Amino acid sequence: MRLERATRTFLDGEVVAFQDLDLEIRPNESLCVVGPSGCGKTTLLRCLAGLIQPTEGNVYLDGQPVKKPSPNVVMVFQHFGLFPWKTVFDNVAYGLKLRGTPKAKWAELVRPHLELVGLGACEDLYPYQLSGGMQQRAGLARALVLNPAVLLMDEPFGSLDAQTRELLQEELARILEREQRTLVFITHSIDEAIVLGDRIVVMSTRPGRVREILDVDVPRPRDLQATRHSQRYAELRQHIWAELRPEVAAA
Repeated sequence: MRLERATRTFLDGEVVAFQDLDLEIRPNESLCVVGPSGCGKTTLLRCLAGLIQPTEGNVYLDGQPVKKPSPNVVMVFQHFGLFPWKTVFDNVAYGLKLRGTPKAKWAELVRPHLELVGLGACEDLYPYQLSGGMQQRAGLARALVLNPAVLLMDEPFGSLDAQTRELLQEELARILEREQRTLVFITHSIDEAIVLGDRIVVMSTRPGRVREILDVDVPRPRDLQATRHSQRYAELRQHIWAELRPEVAAA
């Protein structure tokens, strides 16, 4: 995917979410985006998903302008969005239903993805019977079952406790190694960006602009705990925090 000179405003131009963004998202890379609150990270993701259009500039998928949501791009939100009256199986199958996939094929598609995220024994449970981490796993399975080329994730682990968050980071890293998908991952966590990203986009305060793009340079497959103890992790964390600190103070 690619953004060219993309700007998005609201309220007839009074609020500028982000401005003059030029960004290339490479095939099968994990691109993490960090920046202060209000710098347009979620708005950027919604433009990539085709849910809204940039006010100026363009978004491209495989060289074609993105004017509406694409079946090849799926977004996972911070809040799980599971239907409380549907079982885990039916929640994960919901996108297949919307796409018109014959019901007879749901099981052969849904069950392997439930196994993939560690919910193979939970298909008949309802969301209230799941922990927050399990609900987010179900949301991830619902996205993956659609076989998207690009996965957009908007702070998906932000509301989870620290232990569950680290477990799901490891789970996501394992899935991406196996599935080979392009990921754009929005996060406020510098740690999360380093352990999951191949590159990290550091954005400025509103109006959001690309302040810097950093290569993580940690080989894959990646041991997340070993990554946290590496010299490169320490360098990146210190550098990104130094870049963001004045921005956060001003936000």
